[in-house]
Formats: sequence, C-alpha cells, structure tokens
Amino acid sequence: MKKIMGTTAFMLYSLMIAAQSSKTPLNGSSTDSALPQVTILFLQPLEVRAIRASDKAPFAKTNIDKTAIVKQNLGADIPFLLNQTPSVVVNSDAGNGIGYTGIRIRGTDATRINVTLNGIPYNDAESMGTFFVNLPDFASSVSSIQIQRGAGTSSNGASAFGATLNMATNEFNEQSYIELNNSFGSFNSFKNTVKAGSGLLGKHFTIDARLSNITSDGFVDRAKADMQSFYFSTAYINKKSSLRLNVFSGKEKTYQAWYGVSEPMLVTNRKFNAAGTEKIGEPYNNQTDNYTQTHYQLFYNQSLNNKWSFNTAVFLTRGKGYYEEYKADQRFSKYGLPNQIVGGNTITSADLVRQRWLDNYFYGQIASLQYKWAKSDITIGGGWTKYDGLHFGTLPWLQIGVAPEKYRYYHLPATKKDANIYAKWQFNLFKHFSSFADLQFRTVSHIMNGFSNNPNLIVNRHFNFVNPKAGITYAAKGWQAFLSYAIANKEPNREDFESGSFTQPLQETLRDWELGIEKKGIGYSVGATFYYMYYKNQLVLTGKINDVGAYTRSNIPISYRRGMELQGAAVVNKWLNVSGNISFSRNKIKAFTEFIDNYDNGLQASILHSDKDISFSPNTVSSLAFNITPAKNIEWSLLNKYVGKQYLDNTQDENRKLNAFFVSDFRTIYTIKKKIPKEIQIIFQLNNIFNLRYEPNGYTFSYIAGGASITENYFYPMAGRNFMLALNVKL
Repeated sequence: MKKIMGTTAFMLYSLMIAAQSSKTPLNGSSTDSALPQVTILFLQPLEVRAIRASDKAPFAKTNIDKTAIVKQNLGADIPFLLNQTPSVVVNSDAGNGIGYTGIRIRGTDATRINVTLNGIPYNDAESMGTFFVNLPDFASSVSSIQIQRGAGTSSNGASAFGATLNMATNEFNEQSYIELNNSFGSFNSFKNTVKAGSGLLGKHFTIDARLSNITSDGFVDRAKADMQSFYFSTAYINKKSSLRLNVFSGKEKTYQAWYGVSEPMLVTNRKFNAAGTEKIGEPYNNQTDNYTQTHYQLFYNQSLNNKWSFNTAVFLTRGKGYYEEYKADQRFSKYGLPNQIVGGNTITSADLVRQRWLDNYFYGQIASLQYKWAKSDITIGGGWTKYDGLHFGTLPWLQIGVAPEKYRYYHLPATKKDANIYAKWQFNLFKHFSSFADLQFRTVSHIMNGFSNNPNLIVNRHFNFVNPKAGITYAAKGWQAFLSYAIANKEPNREDFESGSFTQPLQETLRDWELGIEKKGIGYSVGATFYYMYYKNQLVLTGKINDVGAYTRSNIPISYRRGMELQGAAVVNKWLNVSGNISFSRNKIKAFTEFIDNYDNGLQASILHSDKDISFSPNTVSSLAFNITPAKNIEWSLLNKYVGKQYLDNTQDENRKLNAFFVSDFRTIYTIKKKIPKEIQIIFQLNNIFNLRYEPNGYTFSYIAGGASITENYFYPMAGRNFMLALNVKL
C-alpha cells in the first residue's frame, strides 16, 4: 500500500505542474470546439445512464449533485452525506460518522440496497452488505449520486430490495485544477485531501487524481479510525468513443466498536467500549479491523451514430484483511489444537489472540446498448460477475504454547457467480404520457465449502430470477405524476445458508407499487410518493437456533411496508430558502414465531406473534433545512432530522426499542473567489447543537434463566455537541 501511495503522490505532483502550465490550451487554441464532441459521452456517462432512472422514469428518486456533496463532505462517511434525503436513517459505531457506518432507507438496511460505483456492483457478494468504511473519502471523487427508493429500475449486482444507491465519478473536467481540502474537529478528527486534474490535454486526454487521509479517535472509547485512500482516473477521448481507466483504493484500520453499549451502562458511561476487555487489566490495544480494498475499472464508450451508443466495462475488486481480537479462556480443541502439558498437568484452555481473514477477488463485466430516437429510448444491458473468496483464521499469539507455522484453524473457500440481462423501453405514448417497461433475468449460484461454526456443511445453491417492472408517467405544465409496479427477487446471504442441511432458506420476493406526483413552479416544488411493498418469504431474525446452535434468519410468509413520502422546497425570498421531507409508514409482519433460549432446560421457548412492526422501521422520518444567505459570500444552514421510535426486534415490545429523536446541526459556509487562488471556502459545522443524547441503532436478545424472562438491550450512541471546520482551496 505504501508503494502505491508513493506512486500516486508522484502522479499528483506531476499533475499539479501540468495543471499550472496548462491554463491556456496547447498551441494557443481554445478547447471550446472540443467540448461538444464529448458532451454526450462524458457529461452523462453511458455506464451510469444505463442503470439510472431518467427524469420521466416512474420511480421515486433523489439526485444529489457535486455542489451538495462538497458542502457536506467534511470527513464523515457517505451515509451521513445522505442523511437529509427522504426515508433515510443513518448510524455510526464510533458515534461521529467516521469509521463503520450504516444506512437504512424505508427501513431497508444496506444488505438490501443495491449499490453501484459507475454502474459496477459494490455490495459484498456474500453478505450483500455495503461497507463504506472501505471507501474512505470516496465522496471527494464522486460527481453525482442517485437514490432510488423501492425496487427501482434494473441494475447490476445485488437485488434492490428496498432501495438503490449509485455513485458516479466518471465526470469530464475540461479545465485543469488543483484542490486542497482540509478539515479538523472534535475527537481529534482530521481529513486531508489533495486533488488535481490535467483538464483536456491535446483535445484527447484527461487525468484526475486524489490522495486522502482521515483519522479520528471517535466519540466512543478507543473507537479510533485511521484510513487512507487514493483515486486515479485517466481517459482517452475521441470524437465518438472513449476509453477510461479508474484505479482507486481504500485502506482502513479501525478499533472495534461494534459491541454497542448495554442499557445500564448507557446511563453511566455512554462512551463505554467492551472491545478488548477480555484481557485482564488494560483493554487489548490491537482489537482492530484491518482491510484494504482496491478497485480496477476499465470503460469503453462508443457512439455508433445519432441513434445508437454502446458501452462496456471490465472490473476487478481486490480485497484482503482481517479483524483481530483477544479471547480469554479458549479451549484448545475448539481451534483444532492439542491440550498442553505443563509441569505434568494437562491444560485444556488458555487466552489467545486470533485473526479472522477475508481474502477475495470480485471481477466481471457490464455492458449496455442504447437506442434513442423520436419517441423511443431503449436500453439492453447486463453483466456477469464472479466472486472467489477465502475465509480463514490464524492464531498469532497463545498464552500457552505456540501454534504451528502458517497454521489455520479454519480454511473455507467460497465462490459466487452472478449474471443478468435486462431490457428497458421508455416510449412517448402521446403528448403528455410516456410508458416504461423493464424486464430483467438474473441467475445466481453459490458454492460454500463449510462455515466457521459448521465446517462440514457444503452448500451448492442456484437461483433464477425474473424481475419485471412497468409504469406510466404524465408530465405537463410543471406537473409530473407516475404509477409503477415492480417485482424483485433476492437470494439469501451467506449466514442464511448456515441454517443447516435440512433448513435451507428460500428466496425472497418483493412486489412494489409506487404512485408519485410532483409540481414544480417558479421558486418552489412539492411532491408526494405513495408506496406499498409486499414481501413474500422475507428473511428475519426470529431467535431460532440452527443445526449448529447459531442464530440465523428464517423466512416469514407475509410482511409489508406501506407509506407516504412528502417533499417540498421553496425560495421564500432572496436570502432564505427552505426544503424538507417527511415520511409516514406502516411496516408490518403478519405473523411469525419468536424463539427464546431457556437456559433452565436447554431448550427454546416459542411465542407466536401477529401484526407486529418490522424492526428498525420508524413510522415517521423527516428532515427540514433552512438556508440563509445574509451576504453574497455567506451561507447559513440549519439542518434538522426527526426519526420516530424503532423496535430492536420484530416483537414490537416497548422494552426493546430505540427512542424517537430530533437532532439539529448548524453549518456556515464562507466563500471567497479570486484569480489566485480561484476559490477559498471555509465550512464550519456544529453537529447536535442541542447536545441531545440519542441512539439510532442497537440490538437485543432475550432468554429465560432461573424461571425469569430476561431481556438485554445494547445501543450505539451518537456523540453530543461536536464540530468540524474545513478549509477548501481551489488553485
């Protein structure tokens, strides 16, 4: 990693020199004549256009441009940049948005949100999770983001089972630039970024690069984060074609903070971190998560004529890392080691340090062919991917004895293949109406050669999915309305397959109805979306133990989400504008059986529930922003967020919940524009200005012991009042 960072630093230095020496085009000619030739290919990249919902597509969507991203990009992870968008709830293990973070949209967690980077799948192939911690400061290279709520339009990679999030970096920068972005704030948080771009060289070449470093102690004790990343992109642009190479990488080392804080401890010490405390005395100092992920993306775009265009991309995502933990009083037999003989005594257990590794390659290809003429806009696309992953564990330290050299106490390879093809057709029916049809076929195969708790369980499963979508849109005189219906199918996660030889999980199916209406006028916009998302065989945690004593999710026959999302924005006068959204929803499981461990008899008790709220699905979520410009170069913003109560499991038990919260942040931006430097921007953000104690995430478990039913709740608290201050300079 150090070698790569050093090479990229040299590239950045070269770019700075090139940028300063290319303020005027080569040969004294203007690049304006070159711009129209590449506008179609680069201002709206084909690989993104193929999977994004267009303005008239019948889906609920939010577009976020680069200007909005920059205002919020002070070091926090990508989910926190999306916090003000409809139906979004975010959380952070460390409590300040740096390190491990999470996002839910309409109550749907990251394992059910399809995430793509320039159209290329990003979700972890096995867990389906999205680990933004592996993309530190990726937002500094993102030019636009689109969130689709609901099943959305067909995409590549994991099924969208409630939302889609796609990020684009492949923008075209005609002019050279250098940017220095630095911020610091509470909990010793620092973000340092340098960006540079060559602009258009010789009417054909562009180079863009970035180096970033983010560190923070975190709000929670020892929740430290130390993250580095780089981004490099170069493109060759011709009149009707382009070739682009992206290479970007993130390296993170974070002290574990994923155990949460127990309910009693939450009152006395909100910052308590149980990680590493199995070690007697001071907590283990290297209870860390360590991972490096590098992406290689190669794109080819071709405009065939004024009707047809084509793009394809090949990619490789390389990931490798481990988490390390101190474990007390571990049986040697659990790790496949013999008991130790010390002084004639047989020792069966001891303290140890273990590392659990992931070593994986994820690679594949995407492609799309687009036809646009007169009343029709047709896209035919798809892709294939293959995941080769290896799970293994090592023992770098034993309290007694030494593990054999290169010893692995488990070694579990896994393979996943995924292929899809889709066709989309948007057609202008007549004057104000357009139709949309979208049909995707997707096939998935899993091969897993054992699990850490069940090494003898071999899984070989195949799934074939047909995902149709259709809708109609009306647009006239500032009004736009749509109606759509979509079906989405999703395969189980790796952990679901561990349920046992005789209790393998079924696929999940979503049927999604969406109805939306929006009115845009001079200085205002209002809109409403109504949705009904009906799930068949949704996988949820019920507390049931599988064949090997682990808790895995179970299919439940019927569940649903239905709701209404209202949005609005208005320019009140020349110095004040207001924007906001509010979502009301009802999220229910028709019936399921909860299983509770009974330690008195070694069995499980069962309780039948009906018509209960789905966990982590608040009935109300809203955001409200006031933006004031008291002077030409100054902007003040008051950002408010309300999230209703959430239940930690699916029992709707008032003793197992997250309380509702209303939190406010204040941001001020002061901008100075000159010739040298071109722009200086100072951003100050005060988060949680009222110092609210709140927890947006947690977990719970219950058991029976001594004849009593006991529930234990754990929470992930957010920081009280804290700040970030940024200085951004454009040269």
